[in-house]
Amino acid sequence: MRVKFHPEARAELREAKRWYRDRSPLAAAAFAQMIDVAVAAIREGPHRYPVGEYDTREYVIPRRFPYKIVYRLRTDDIVIVAVAHDSREPGYWHDR
Repeated sequence: MRVKFHPEARAELREAKRWYRDRSPLAAAAFAQMIDVAVAAIREGPHRYPVGEYDTREYVIPRRFPYKIVYRLRTDDIVIVAVAHDSREPGYWHDR
């Protein structure tokens, strides 16, 4: 399956990468690697992760990064609708 990012999810990802890069290039590289691992895992087994609100599934980023990737399954692709920080209001992305 093909993985696509909703434009707002892509903007969230860019902002998170920028935040880590401003603090530590090593942390930024580790965060980017964790996102790549997460996207690959979602692509490999999209039904493997828990069902969330609004017909979504959630992949929680492990270890030191307080983020989750929220996605929806479509017929031919996977749409990442949010790269959500744990401190954000749950479900803020529901209308994407």
